[in-house]
Amino acid sequence: MTDLNQPAFQKCADRPVENIEIDTLVVGAGQAGVAMSEHLSKLGVPHLVLERNRIAEAWRTGRWDSLVANGPAWHDRFPGLEFDLDPDAFAPKEQVADYFEAYAKQFDAPIRTGVEVKSVVRNTDRPGFTIETSEGVIQANRVVAATGPFQRPIIPPIAPTNAKVTQIHSAQYRNPQQLPEGGVLVVGAGSSGVQIADELQRAGKQVYLSVGPHDRPPRAYRNRDFCWWLGVLGLWDAEAAQPGKEHVTIAVSGARGGHTVDFRGLAHQGVTLVGLTKSFDGDLVAFQQDLADNIARGDENYLSLLDAADAYIARNGLDLPEEPEARVTYPDPECVSNPILELDLAKAGVTSIIWATGYAVDYSWLKVNAFDAKGKPQHQRGVSSEPGIYFVGLPWLSRRGSTFIWGVWHDAKHIADHIATQRKYLAYRDPSQRQAED
Repeated sequence: MTDLNQPAFQKCADRPVENIEIDTLVVGAGQAGVAMSEHLSKLGVPHLVLERNRIAEAWRTGRWDSLVANGPAWHDRFPGLEFDLDPDAFAPKEQVADYFEAYAKQFDAPIRTGVEVKSVVRNTDRPGFTIETSEGVIQANRVVAATGPFQRPIIPPIAPTNAKVTQIHSAQYRNPQQLPEGGVLVVGAGSSGVQIADELQRAGKQVYLSVGPHDRPPRAYRNRDFCWWLGVLGLWDAEAAQPGKEHVTIAVSGARGGHTVDFRGLAHQGVTLVGLTKSFDGDLVAFQQDLADNIARGDENYLSLLDAADAYIARNGLDLPEEPEARVTYPDPECVSNPILELDLAKAGVTSIIWATGYAVDYSWLKVNAFDAKGKPQHQRGVSSEPGIYFVGLPWLSRRGSTFIWGVWHDAKHIADHIATQRKYLAYRDPSQRQAED
């Protein structure tokens, strides 16, 4: 068996996977896996990163064509490399993927692409884990799950089975030309749903947008992006979500140079807003009577950040321009004042439904005791309840910013430090061993 537990393996990621032994195996080469590899490399931890597709593949093929990063280039990056564009611009998805490839090359990351991890099982007669892959078996002392939170697109069980409409998840949406002629119902008004609905309406489609509870931060306020405001206000480092807001979606957009999401503005633009989607009966879809309340709560979130920003400016004596127009809102459109509670898709000419309803994790390959009864990873800042298993890239892994590019980098550093510390303990030799070796 090939022993690759030496730092020299850092430059041998092209060797056959079959029968490799390695200290730490990282599964996934997106932003989490690349960050993990950087920190392990700095600490001299022999490791291998396996990726079933290409580096940062989800950025290239797992989203729509016009997608850009939701944070400006100065913010949504790793510390060791800047984007080759205006720092205040929003990087297109292909450029984001290229960025992670370039970053990995900077430190010669030991990444093997085109290799799928099929199972991870703890060894019973020796330390570590046996990992079955599409190209052979690996032995590793530790395994880091860096596959992120966007593994399995979720379409809720209410989705119609007998309606004569095209149905896709936002993960399969690419551009307006992909859809058949006719109107579109977009279910879900987080960042993905809002941007897709806006793009479809601008392409000439009649769009119905189903709006549930959401947070709606300003894209920028008083000459600072909301990413900056969340930083100076300490909100990125919040270690727990507010009660009741653990699963509330965030409506923010970097599209067309970045702009504040305004649901009333979308309605005046031509998008028809409806409440949370409740049920389907053939072509008939029913909506909750909660549209006005959802928009009002989003407004409260928006205004609360403006208030906090104003207070911060006053408290610190900053010379930032006032922006009273940020508090000016459109009047409620007809679809909010008199919400549609039922819609006959056929009569309305709706031929497509896009489910912008999020994702679930998929750890079916990780066959270890690291999950609770509901299948949720059990961990503290990514250090699993199962010794030797780690998670990185999950929401709220350590803080609010954990799923953002910079937040993943910091979380990965903590996990790499933990691994390095464990290696030091295991390298201990008692005095009798040292004397015998001398």
